[in-house]
Amino acid sequence: MNQTILLKQRPVGKPTLSDFDFVNEESNVQPKEGEILLETTYISVDPYLRGRMSSAKSYVAPFEVGKPISSGIVAKVIASKNTDFKEGDYVSGLLAWKTKQISTGEGLNKIDPNKVPLSAYLGVVGMTGLTAYCGLTEIGKPKEGETLVVSGAAGAVGTIVGQIGKILGLRVIGIAGSDEKVDMLTSEFGYDEAINYKTTKNIKEAIEAAAPNGVDIYFDNVGGDISEAVLYNINHFARIIVCGAISVYNKTEPQKNETVQPFIVKNSALMQGFIVSNYASKFPEAIQQLATWIAEDKLKYTETIVDGFANTPQAFIDLLDGKNKGKMIVKA
Repeated sequence: MNQTILLKQRPVGKPTLSDFDFVNEESNVQPKEGEILLETTYISVDPYLRGRMSSAKSYVAPFEVGKPISSGIVAKVIASKNTDFKEGDYVSGLLAWKTKQISTGEGLNKIDPNKVPLSAYLGVVGMTGLTAYCGLTEIGKPKEGETLVVSGAAGAVGTIVGQIGKILGLRVIGIAGSDEKVDMLTSEFGYDEAINYKTTKNIKEAIEAAAPNGVDIYFDNVGGDISEAVLYNINHFARIIVCGAISVYNKTEPQKNETVQPFIVKNSALMQGFIVSNYASKFPEAIQQLATWIAEDKLKYTETIVDGFANTPQAFIDLLDGKNKGKMIVKA
């Protein structure tokens, strides 16, 4: 049988397993002329998917209730009637949460499993790595000797951003949610300092102590109180890169945080949000640079891999709870 995961209903607050539905279908469908049959190998679960589960207007259309959820997927071509693909090829792209599916091949990229592990095409040399590289270099415009703070630093994007910052000569400070993650950032990923926001009584003062020369670049993955504490420490002409706001994705009430405008005005700072597709023209350059750093052993990555297609919804819920280290991936 071919299994599909649907959005059963729009979550209210934190998603639960009851918000998802599983459907079994006959799996004997074969590709027609110009099509390929794909078998899912790895599935990416990402914070932005939470936004697509609501009906709110955003930069991408919301998921439809009763229809399959989709995300970045690595899949194997198991049958082909498309001259651009042959049986045994591996591809990556935006695909439905299905164990098998038909595709025309549009929007898919053939990938080489001999260069890096297949799962890495969903992470360090995929959307995750591109997000880190493009956000930091295009908006952050780092200069050697500056100080970079990264929130959600132990996540998929955060671990890569920090390492790129170190490669480019920055002092890098990470904010994460456990002592284990804090230790990982400094011992494995080269962060100069890391702060456990769950056990630190005053984040503002902790950032001030870790960044005595102030914060020049802030890569924001979380929003909320943590980001407010960073803003108190920014320098003149600081650059705030808004990649995500995972701390508020499940909130049902309006947040009561300080207004950011005074921080921006008095420091002549830049605050810019982005989505990685804004920088599509930079992808070839970015992928080449990321791959080079990996080959030179300058860029490491970590993954949390959950076994079993049926565990995809739980992996997504666990991601929102911060139970991952690095990229959260499901092995189908």
